[in-house]
Amino acid sequence: MSFHQKNVMVTFISFSLILLFLIVRIGWLVQTDSFTDSKVFWVWGIVIVLATVVTVIGMIMTHMVSALKETIEHGEADESIDDTKDERDERIDMQGTKITYTISSVGVALAMLTYVLGHPPLVLFTALIFVGVISQVVGDATRLAMYRSGF
Repeated sequence: MSFHQKNVMVTFISFSLILLFLIVRIGWLVQTDSFTDSKVFWVWGIVIVLATVVTVIGMIMTHMVSALKETIEHGEADESIDDTKDERDERIDMQGTKITYTISSVGVALAMLTYVLGHPPLVLFTALIFVGVISQVVGDATRLAMYRSGF
């Protein structure tokens, strides 16, 4: 697995877990009628911290485990990291970004529609966070599928 493919895998897994947390937590807040500003802001803060911390720690751990595995298999440490991007990596990244931006744009329009239909601004901003996470997951899934297919 290449350096870039590992990075995409880590962001896909971390944002999928964040999406699961967001769905469960917002669903619980709605079901218990505690969808208030302070509780939703707390969830947003957790999502932002998780997105940053889990992704960074996940990438560090993934590359450490890969280096350790390489050292155990070959008996010596390979200190060079091949992080060069070729045209294939660039094309895969651009395609994933295009899909991410498309989903995000449609989601922003739908989130704005919630406000137009009379829902409070809190619903609008929660929908924006939700769509942002979903678009990242779908974009990373597209990138992984393209890497796996040998695109």
